[in-house]
Amino acid sequence: MKTFKGVFERYQWDEIKTKLEKVTLSDVETSLQKKNKSIEDFLNFLSPIAVQKLEVMAKMAQKITQKRFGKTIQLYAPLYLSNECQNICTYCGFSLDNQIKRKTLSDTELMVEATVLKSMGINHVLLVSGEANKTVGIDYFLNAIKLLKLHFANISVEVQPLSEEEYWLLHQAGAYSVLVYQETYHQEVYKEYHPKGKKSNFNFRLETPDRIGNAGIHKIGLGVLLGLEDWRVDSFFNALHIDYLQKIYWKSKFSVSFPRLRPAEGIIEPNFIMSDKDLLQLICAYRIWNEDLEISISTRENEKFRNNIISLGATTMSAASKTNPGGYSVDKESLEQFETSDERSMEEFRQVIKNAGYDAVMKDWDSIYSGF
Repeated sequence: MKTFKGVFERYQWDEIKTKLEKVTLSDVETSLQKKNKSIEDFLNFLSPIAVQKLEVMAKMAQKITQKRFGKTIQLYAPLYLSNECQNICTYCGFSLDNQIKRKTLSDTELMVEATVLKSMGINHVLLVSGEANKTVGIDYFLNAIKLLKLHFANISVEVQPLSEEEYWLLHQAGAYSVLVYQETYHQEVYKEYHPKGKKSNFNFRLETPDRIGNAGIHKIGLGVLLGLEDWRVDSFFNALHIDYLQKIYWKSKFSVSFPRLRPAEGIIEPNFIMSDKDLLQLICAYRIWNEDLEISISTRENEKFRNNIISLGATTMSAASKTNPGGYSVDKESLEQFETSDERSMEEFRQVIKNAGYDAVMKDWDSIYSGF
């Protein structure tokens, strides 16, 4: 089967890094003026020199987003199912080598968590778990979707990479979107961050979005963990991946997320510090390059940044997030995957969106439309 791996192997990390450093201000200006923008234009928008055009890029991003998505922000909340994990990842609180209390939600606990989320007005829920096939495998996920789909209009999934057949099962069960992050596209150092477990297989993870696309999932979400390696180079490869997927799996929608490395139990310090200004440049680069791409901002980011990004490119945002299984009600003391930064309630954040002149969307898709 043809996959992104064939495209990926035509590019070299160091060559992309050098190209980014050689971009001129004239290159950036030329790319900004183009009607149809290519992956090379995206590289120009990512370049260090492009920061001199950040104000222009921000205004363009705002205009493009409002034209394509209107003045709306879709809200969701993560629902963590389990912190069991068989991988050792140097940046994650759920890592196997962390001596922590492990927890997997029972059916009853799952529905208690769901009740709390529903009381907050949530209609879009993201199911998240550590990577432990025996404890939280496909049967567990299918059961969770069965229990939740009568209560939520939209169910997304962010779990371990699965087989194409298993993604078909998720699709048939009612999963709307699947998110999977490569973490870093720097293959030479990938093993250092993932020394043990199935996640250490770089190519298996790299080809996961192809399996998701072949299974007909409505939306595919990608991203890299910002802070592991050079964010500009990693983001170029992430965009290259999205560019490939959109051409092959054109019936699916696509989203990109921007998880910056946050404090968590036993994790490493970021290798690369990404400032708020850097993140704004990256978000603007994505929006100007790709008008149809959904841009998701989580509660990893601070209140000030999230307030400002509402009008500068974001389309989807989480709120009131808990990153530990049972964190909304049944086990508030279990270990978080990472610390959140914006801890405002759902209602508080909805008011912030309203004050910015935008509408908070709690539901914008229904399975009744899946046949069209």
